[in-house]
Amino acid sequence: MTDIRTILRRASDVLGDRLEAELLLAHALGVNRAWFFAHAEDVADAGGTRRFDALVRRRAAGEPIAYITGTRDFWSLTLEVTPATLIPRPETELLVELALDRLPAGGSVVDLGTGSGAIALAIAKERPDATVVAVDVSAAALDVALRNARRLGLERVEFVQGDWFAPLNGRRFNLVISNPPYIETDDRHLGEGDLRFEPASALASGADGLDDIRRIASGADAHLLPGGAVLVEHGWNQGEAVRRILREAGLVDEFTTKDLEHRDRVSGAFYLSRDAAQP
Repeated sequence: MTDIRTILRRASDVLGDRLEAELLLAHALGVNRAWFFAHAEDVADAGGTRRFDALVRRRAAGEPIAYITGTRDFWSLTLEVTPATLIPRPETELLVELALDRLPAGGSVVDLGTGSGAIALAIAKERPDATVVAVDVSAAALDVALRNARRLGLERVEFVQGDWFAPLNGRRFNLVISNPPYIETDDRHLGEGDLRFEPASALASGADGLDDIRRIASGADAHLLPGGAVLVEHGWNQGEAVRRILREAGLVDEFTTKDLEHRDRVSGAFYLSRDAAQP
């Protein structure tokens, strides 16, 4: 008979992380982490202990916590995630912040490669006046995004299956935003840590990692309203290259914003109508 405190200590030793042990035990027992403070000396039931031990083994083998528990917090939302979707990361919240700053009242935004729906749903939650469209080529990812939208009461978000701009049929928006794949195809990190378990198609994009950003940039002018902007997340060392791609695509006033760790994270640029661009 083993109490909760001892079970947590043993799992923390195995994982090297007390928080991860608490998250897994809370999931196995169907409680929240605060429950442990009042029940540290309780004896865990055999079924809960077996479930917890199985979860610890999965995490020790490298499987991401988010896939084990099936959820990830992002912005102010708790989202379902599965191996069909990229795991939302805190640094992507910068993309949401920048989009909210630039989205006019009653404006429109399309989130390309939406995955779990994290970015689109966060914007919809904050801006109920906005038209929000989310696109993904993966039917499995869109199923997850749709479930998240229904559970969060954000069903007004429109989800569309297709490859980047292909299903939009000439529609134009105030903002085009994306957290696209941006890792180099031969990057060794793809075989390490959590990345081993995430969909490769949502991570890697060509020899320099920028193939999909090029596709987004080249199609942006056909899907932006005059004065609209494109915002894309990218790697810490890609800011200069992404600004050049945006500029070469005919966009203007390109910029890069750094994340909380002072690394290049999101770049953007603006679209002027072809008439306005004439001297």
